[in-house]
Amino acid sequence: RAVLFSKQIPGAAMLKWVLLAAAAGHVQSFTPAHGTSFMSLSASSKLGCSSRSGQLRAFSSSHAPSARRPRSRLAGWNMQLPQDMQAELRGEDSGAFDLSAQSIASWAKFVGVFTVVMGALWFLWIDPQTGFGDDFIRLLSSICSDNSTATMLLLLSVFGVAHSGLASLRPKAEAAINSLLEQEGVGERVWRVLFGVVSLPLAVSCIVFFINHRYDGVQLWDVRSSDAVHAMCWVVNFVSFWFLYPSTFNLLEIAAVDKPKFHMWETGIMRITRHPQMVGQLMWCMAHTLWIGNSFMLATSFGLMVHHLFGCWHGDQRLANKYGEAFEAVKSRTSVLPFAAIAEGRQTLPEDYYKEFLRAPYVAITVGTVAAYFAHPLMQGYSYLLKW
Repeated sequence: RAVLFSKQIPGAAMLKWVLLAAAAGHVQSFTPAHGTSFMSLSASSKLGCSSRSGQLRAFSSSHAPSARRPRSRLAGWNMQLPQDMQAELRGEDSGAFDLSAQSIASWAKFVGVFTVVMGALWFLWIDPQTGFGDDFIRLLSSICSDNSTATMLLLLSVFGVAHSGLASLRPKAEAAINSLLEQEGVGERVWRVLFGVVSLPLAVSCIVFFINHRYDGVQLWDVRSSDAVHAMCWVVNFVSFWFLYPSTFNLLEIAAVDKPKFHMWETGIMRITRHPQMVGQLMWCMAHTLWIGNSFMLATSFGLMVHHLFGCWHGDQRLANKYGEAFEAVKSRTSVLPFAAIAEGRQTLPEDYYKEFLRAPYVAITVGTVAAYFAHPLMQGYSYLLKW
């Protein structure tokens, strides 16, 4: 493969070099000084540039999302490959992690932010002596006449409205803060902090209340004596965490150490389903509902899935508003239903597709999921102490 880098070659000559390289073999990446990036062409040495085998067309770089790697970014030019080849990426490479690009100072800031946030969460929300979490739970329980199932649904509703509501306000809120402070990049961090301050306590409340009341309600079936069912539920639950939305991997952005961005992902789990978080939540709900088998768990699963199904529509709307035609291209070759785009021929998995999962974030997810399973007794014990 030929990798071309130039600071001298002007437009016409630059294009000539790229076309010659494509005719000779593979063009992996070409990045001139002004930042325009050509994608990776997975073409054979027989690749030509005639009107039959390939076309060159331009589109505005404003339609191209930002990307971490030049070869998955299309800005300024778009190489349209033949129909029998994998379509060019318009979104970002999900799960990519470059160790050489990491900063010790940034991760030190992350540790500091995480420590401060967890400390504040304990003092202001969880601690029965100083926190407001128990008061919040009592308020919602009183509204629901101390019915735990209704309280769980109300908790999920409050969380869903806050979480999705703040997400929908994000573009205008970030722009307004930047305009008010006359400084770019501050609004994104301020809004992320506000988003976390509201969402994190509500999420903790939902989790603790669920743990404490998961065996409430009417028992509909009981399969907990079956080792085979336990093994099946364990596997389904484990796999569900591999369907986490790729933005959750960006810990530095979540903590607002790096400037938070609204990403449009296309590789990895996104090739299977455009809404992996919803699919993973469905798998989690199915496994836990089968194992627990009561009306409380059914109601909890219903509330969780209503929020995530709304999130499918809401997420697509937000991506369409931000990325426009580029999102429509991604949407055309992905699907909400897992594997549907692959079965319909709209998505072609690369031969080395498995490598898109052999990355640090998925190693962390695997280790974390196993650790969380063995930590269940600790989670349950601390939840019982809170008496929420």
